[in-house]
Amino acid sequence: MKDYLINKTNQTIYKFNEELTGENVIEIENLVTILGGKTIHKNVNLSIKKGESSIIIGGSGSGKSVLLKVMVGLIKAYSGKVRLLGHDIVKATDKQLWDIAKDIGVLFQGGALFDSMTINDNVAFLLRRFTNKNENEIKKIVKEKLEQVGLTDVENKMPSEISVGMAKRAGLARAIVLDPKIIFYDEPTTGLDPVMADNINDLILKLQRELNITSIVVTHDMESAYKVGNKISMLYEGGMIFTGTPLEIKKSDNIYVQKFINGDSEGLGEVIG
Repeated sequence: MKDYLINKTNQTIYKFNEELTGENVIEIENLVTILGGKTIHKNVNLSIKKGESSIIIGGSGSGKSVLLKVMVGLIKAYSGKVRLLGHDIVKATDKQLWDIAKDIGVLFQGGALFDSMTINDNVAFLLRRFTNKNENEIKKIVKEKLEQVGLTDVENKMPSEISVGMAKRAGLARAIVLDPKIIFYDEPTTGLDPVMADNINDLILKLQRELNITSIVVTHDMESAYKVGNKISMLYEGGMIFTGTPLEIKKSDNIYVQKFINGDSEGLGEVIG
């Protein structure tokens, strides 16, 4: 029954995005990332089409969160190509990256809210940076975006005064405040109980439908990956070892993939060199 529900969920996503998947909004070719003398990625290749909900999985230290930061320009790749919405992220200047930032939203782990700002000011931050809207307009938009992620009457609260789940929702409201073309999610269900994690998954799908956007979700949570994604890519030892649908990953003959998705850590280091 669970496989049937996963299949139906992803069929719905595919049907909704049927007319949106003609072009790649992200193209990664032969990516190499080196941080502190350590090679994080080696020869990574990945393409993500407009309208997809693309999941990137991998164990701790596999480089999936670093890959997200490379894609949005927060970390510079050592070599290779990374094109985001037609822009070369590897060669982009700080000014070009700043301009590109208007078209993307990022939900970092924990929400990454500014502790010294109210929820209103956190969500309004990008509006004040990137637009000329007056404060009345900003206040209206902030309220609309908070309501869109299921939050009301929290504008004047501080991040320390709300729950972890609410903080993630507030962070998501900030991520969508400029109506981005792509939203990046970094471990959106980490630190949440199963019920709240499922609520976040439902919210990701809701925004996918309502905003007609491309979603890239970095996670190690397979329940979330199966529910949210219509494509799953897996990183291991700096390389991409699988890309396919949720049903295809279940049938993969890659031993490491099978061990990971089934939560079996025994002998993983010996499976693939």
